[in-house]
Amino acid sequence: MKNSHLIVLTACIAAAVLITLGFKATSNSPASQKGAEEINVYSARKAELILPLLDEFSQETGVKVNLVTGKDDALIKRLQVEGKGSPADVLITVDAGRLHRAKSVGLLQPVDSQKLNSLVPINLRDSENQWFGLSLRARPIFYVKGKVDPSELSSYESLTDSQWKGRICIRSSSNIYNQSLVGSMIESKGENATLTWAKGLVANFARPPAGGDTDQLKAAAAGVCDIAIANTYYFGRLLKSDDTESKNIASKLAIFWPNQEDRGTHVNVSGIGMTQSAKNEENAIKLMEFLVSESAQAWYGEKNNEYPIIEAGTIDPVLASWGSFKRDDLALTKLGENNRKAVELMDRAGWK
Repeated sequence: MKNSHLIVLTACIAAAVLITLGFKATSNSPASQKGAEEINVYSARKAELILPLLDEFSQETGVKVNLVTGKDDALIKRLQVEGKGSPADVLITVDAGRLHRAKSVGLLQPVDSQKLNSLVPINLRDSENQWFGLSLRARPIFYVKGKVDPSELSSYESLTDSQWKGRICIRSSSNIYNQSLVGSMIESKGENATLTWAKGLVANFARPPAGGDTDQLKAAAAGVCDIAIANTYYFGRLLKSDDTESKNIASKLAIFWPNQEDRGTHVNVSGIGMTQSAKNEENAIKLMEFLVSESAQAWYGEKNNEYPIIEAGTIDPVLASWGSFKRDDLALTKLGENNRKAVELMDRAGWK
């Protein structure tokens, strides 16, 4: 009897710890299915943005999915703490910089999959196949209609021009999306040129960086600034929202694809990797391959407002309405490799 009380108490404590740390556990099939094949997923994507796909995977394969959601960096830290005893089979997170971080601290392992290698472009996956992109997002320039003539815009580099002084909104240097953007510029332009650019950009800020990407778009629409840099899916959410205010914000803005005359617009990914602790490796590979199927890729576009990672993927009509653009084809592993340099450089530039 005492032992049973101890088990219940331990379970309660574990649940409380998960709640405290902001993790949420979900299972898409009854726990009573003992002996059923399963896979344990740690996902930085909210349940509503991934669970429908996991449900479809379970229906197709009969593999039960146990999902734990949480913040990106918190999940990486959790995997580090759990070590080889972690129940996680795969990690889903956003930004190549974070995926590289998970790899660099020894949390992931190489995956041998002909399907993944053939469908995921080489620049959108790890050079040692420890992580693979699942969906694509761009980080272009957004401008206020009527206040900015798109003919005035050309590149990220041109935003240091004096004409943009006090007119640019962007989030803080602590944000991984900005770190990866700067990391891409370090690779393309070199550290000295990128430092000069970062200083010039900071000099043109309309306000000290504050809030997330949506906040930058809102600030531009409200007249705080005329230019905002943000990921495309945030704009897609505003356009598709049932909220009148969100639609009004989006209606005041337009996208400009920078650097179309040279390297292309900066892009990044959400991605997946198999953990070093994986005990269901075969099912992990099945899930990874499923998530780059045409149906899964189409769902990503529709629900997450992201571009498909595969060439044959269907682009959501809202995203298609923004027009095609030249993407920077930089190997995204470089974003992670240059992260430390990017953070230090942004600090030297005074980017708060």
